[in-house]
Amino acid sequence: MIEDNKTVELFPEEILKELVDAGVFYGRKKSRTHPKMKSYVLANRGGIEIVNLNKALEKLEEITKLIKEKAKGKGLILFVGTQPAAFQEIERIAKEFDYPYVINRWLGGTLTNHRIITKRIEYLKKLRSGLATGAFEKYTKKERSKLDSEMLRLEELLGGIEKLDKLPELVVIIDSNLHTTAVREAKRLKIPVVVFANVDSDPAPLDYFIVGNNKARKSVEWFLGKIEQAIKEGRAEVPAVLVADAPEDAVPVKEK
Repeated sequence: MIEDNKTVELFPEEILKELVDAGVFYGRKKSRTHPKMKSYVLANRGGIEIVNLNKALEKLEEITKLIKEKAKGKGLILFVGTQPAAFQEIERIAKEFDYPYVINRWLGGTLTNHRIITKRIEYLKKLRSGLATGAFEKYTKKERSKLDSEMLRLEELLGGIEKLDKLPELVVIIDSNLHTTAVREAKRLKIPVVVFANVDSDPAPLDYFIVGNNKARKSVEWFLGKIEQAIKEGRAEVPAVLVADAPEDAVPVKEK
């Protein structure tokens, strides 16, 4: 039974049109809808569930507020999205703000076995440095080839999480169904997760989520665009926080 939508805040038509243009309203087939997600379904058209966009926007306000707070406090955010519709945009945003990211596959223990993962990252850095400076020239060609292959393998597995020098304060995930291990590890360590989910996801383990079309590139880009904007707004407030206790004549330097 669909929840009474009269309790949902109605957002301006131009904002809802933005979500419609991005295709956020597309859900899944009714047979795949998780029972706990029925309250996020507005209607069914041609066998496809239509997401209640007003509820999506309600969740967005909550999430962007959280993201701004973390960015304002210089909190470390980990981005996770391995599907074709997500990985390019995730890599771009993560690199822009110097955040760690996972776009190939989640390596088990990335969070729950962070100490071991950190050691592997240090080994990757040593391999990279050694091959770049010629420190391994004393090895045979075959041995150097093996080291080179090992570096490439570790680059693929660990390259995006080199900035993960400590546990993140927040994990942003595109599609919890594809990244159940990441969600489980974050929950185990009580690290909040922000998820772009759809009606086929179980909302129980998700701290913060928006329901929408997480398979289409345009829809995913809409979601990540809102996250990116929240980070920028949060970071723009960092100087004011840092100089809160400074002398009255101190002039804060704006972050570029």
